[in-house]
Amino acid sequence: MLHIYCPHCGEYREEEEFHARGQAHIARPADPDNCTDEEWGAYLFFRKNPRGLHHELWVHSAGCRKFFNLSRDTQTYEIKEVYKIGEQPQVVEKG
Repeated sequence: MLHIYCPHCGEYREEEEFHARGQAHIARPADPDNCTDEEWGAYLFFRKNPRGLHHELWVHSAGCRKFFNLSRDTQTYEIKEVYKIGEQPQVVEKG
């Protein structure tokens, strides 16, 4: 079981209180009304699923109900960092 730090509550809580919402830092199309079907489909449905470091969007659904980002290694499940929406990750892939 993971113990996740909520950057809004300031506490470590059990994984059951949280829900993953997918990849973090996805830019919404600047002009969605003029997107092609392919562009809109790519925005809605296609996400990265890397082996290794992944930045994810999570919500503290059984707590403060606020969203935040989490950087996690998908092979080891190790949480590298937790940070608020609007902030940039400090842990990034080297290369």
